[in-house]
Amino acid sequence: MPDAVVFDLDGVLVDSEERWNAAREALTRESGGTWTAEAPRAMMGMSAPEWSRYLREELGVPMSDKDISDDVVARMEASYRRGLPLLPGAVETVHALSSRWPLGLASSANKEIIGLVLDVAEIGRCFDATVSSEEVTRGKPAPDVYLEAARRLGVKARRCVAVEDSTNGLWSAHAAGMAVVAVPNRDYPPDPEALELAEAVVESVAEVTPELVERAAAA
Repeated sequence: MPDAVVFDLDGVLVDSEERWNAAREALTRESGGTWTAEAPRAMMGMSAPEWSRYLREELGVPMSDKDISDDVVARMEASYRRGLPLLPGAVETVHALSSRWPLGLASSANKEIIGLVLDVAEIGRCFDATVSSEEVTRGKPAPDVYLEAARRLGVKARRCVAVEDSTNGLWSAHAAGMAVVAVPNRDYPPDPEALELAEAVVESVAEVTPELVERAAAA
């Protein structure tokens, strides 16, 4: 039996990658930078400091890293308040698993966005610990955000099951020593090598049942 379950946010609980991309692309173009087709995949898993620097250094956004991050977060908050793109079964799965184990959340999203999503979805009380990768030294694929989530939960990382969707997220959770359930992102499918790290692969977060979590932990 695992001691805790740690969720990713973007692509697992909310269908948000396109909204992040739209917000970053709009800022890039409006400020005179150059958006590229490679940018969305390159930034997947990056922490806010990392993708803000990427927009400034690689895409030519003529703003400070903090101003870039603040602008994109404001666009995302406005978008989410108009309509939160919860994935089917996300809320039900969180409730089902929280009745069995402490839950953590390890996300590349900014702290403000994490709080907003959990508040609007009314699932904040289900999580015992939440961590943004802007709070740790390195973003995904480094293990830092998952290790910090385990620390805040008061459990060993190797006693946790992580639920992830992306290449960098799968590598991150695996590097932390967690058993991993993969819910592959349909728009940006994980690399086959990353997918092989998972103890279980499902098509939807609705399929992440307590029984599946137990099987993944025992694999």
